[in-house]
Amino acid sequence: TYLVLALQWVRDNIAGFGGDPGNVTVFGQSGGGAKIATLMAMPAARGLFHRAWTMSGQQVTAAGPRAATQRAQLFLHTLGIDPAAPDAVARLRALPAAELLEATTVRDLSRVEDTRLYFGPVMDGEVLPRHPFWPDAPPQSAAIPMVIGNTRDETRAFLGNDPRNFELDWEALPARLETQQFVDIRADLVVAEYRRLYPEYTPSQVFFAATTAGRSWRGAIEEAEARARQGAPTWAYQLDWGSPLDGGKFGAMHTLDIPLVFDNIAQPGSRTGTSAEAQQLVEQMSGML
Repeated sequence: TYLVLALQWVRDNIAGFGGDPGNVTVFGQSGGGAKIATLMAMPAARGLFHRAWTMSGQQVTAAGPRAATQRAQLFLHTLGIDPAAPDAVARLRALPAAELLEATTVRDLSRVEDTRLYFGPVMDGEVLPRHPFWPDAPPQSAAIPMVIGNTRDETRAFLGNDPRNFELDWEALPARLETQQFVDIRADLVVAEYRRLYPEYTPSQVFFAATTAGRSWRGAIEEAEARARQGAPTWAYQLDWGSPLDGGKFGAMHTLDIPLVFDNIAQPGSRTGTSAEAQQLVEQMSGML
């Protein structure tokens, strides 16, 4: 809803800043990309933007109202607030931001994966009357050109700081994979198929590849295929080039395409390095905007 309000402001005011309200591009990475995918199915956002670019952020389905309510109740209980209390909202607003953020780390009991409480779009039947990209691509945004991007080693950004994930053997891999694969498939079968397809992979390489496939690629493929069936103008990319830092162990991790697209690889926090190879990618990726 806040994003729709922001886009309405752009529509009503951007001409005063030299912009064109009839040529608005929305652009986001990770959660930002998921928000854009959701906007494409929100009736209130119809006509407010005209191009969409998502980077490592998909939203094929939204949460249902029952699941969203259960998560909200768990969040409040974690904070020591009774959801039914008449002053629940007032108490919530009075808490410091650090305490609110800490409460979001509670385990989300609806998932087998070891993950914090999920807060995301809710298919409430009004603001979001349908899933963003299921069972098909939203008709209201069929004419909007869309880019869907991912990186080859997405989950190394989340899981690459744990040295245990680089020391896995075949015996330990299935149980470790089950905590992070985000798809309800028997982990031993996933491992067996990866070993068949990529016999040169080590257990740790299978771990990062399978978690990336389950967590990031699946949604991107589903969105791209839904758009293809719709005949909508769509482009997809995958960043394979990996970060040379830390001995290269993080590969083409989640977020690595951000400094390449924005042409700021020399800024603090960039994990790309400033090699000629990185600069070549900058010219390719930033030049597409």
